[in-house]
Amino acid sequence: MRRSSCLHQMMTLFLVLSTLTHVTSSALIKSRNLASWPKPPCKMYYPTDPDYEAFCPDVAAYVCATNGLTYKNECFFCIDQWEFGRHIAFVKYGKCD
Repeated sequence: MRRSSCLHQMMTLFLVLSTLTHVTSSALIKSRNLASWPKPPCKMYYPTDPDYEAFCPDVAAYVCATNGLTYKNECFFCIDQWEFGRHIAFVKYGKCD
């Protein structure tokens, strides 16, 4: 049980830091076209345990998807894509227009 808790804390820290990297990068590179950035690495957010509860960091680094929704960050987008199927696709980083 203790190992699982430690792993969960490490995963949470990694997700927060990777999301903060996107936020910081986007603040520094405002003039760049965000649509040309690579797609979110969704495989790292997919659960490996059937009893897994999705936990995404509460950090705003918006992601726009083909369903017209703006997700708070790539983690929320990836979990929705995993739960509802591949018909939800990445459009760009940032809010949908």
